[in-house]
Amino acid sequence: QVQLLESGGGLVQAGGSLRLFCAASGSIFSVNNMDWYRQAPGKQRELVAVITSGGSTNYADSVKGRFTISRDNAKNTVYLQMNSLKPEDTAVYYCNADVAKCGRCPVYNYWGQGTQVTVSS
Repeated sequence: QVQLLESGGGLVQAGGSLRLFCAASGSIFSVNNMDWYRQAPGKQRELVAVITSGGSTNYADSVKGRFTISRDNAKNTVYLQMNSLKPEDTAVYYCNADVAKCGRCPVYNYWGQGTQVTVSS
């Protein structure tokens, strides 16, 4: 079994910062892409940031210049540093990862349980 455990969400005032953490654990051989998604009430889940195993990153236009995704491959952990937060960043943030359990195993996609981020105006 593979589990993704997120932490770091909370309540912050507009302009503040939060750092999200997501650690993958279980039967893991390799972790490929690790992503952060978010879902606001009444809206579809949207991709926020992506980081490949090699460290290449990509961001949604709405967070470029404010959010930074990073990872520690040795710990199978991905981070999301969120600065200059806005009320519209309020959402449940989900970690997502592509994981192989062995060298010749297929890659499966896993989700975390989500962590709430609330930005007050």
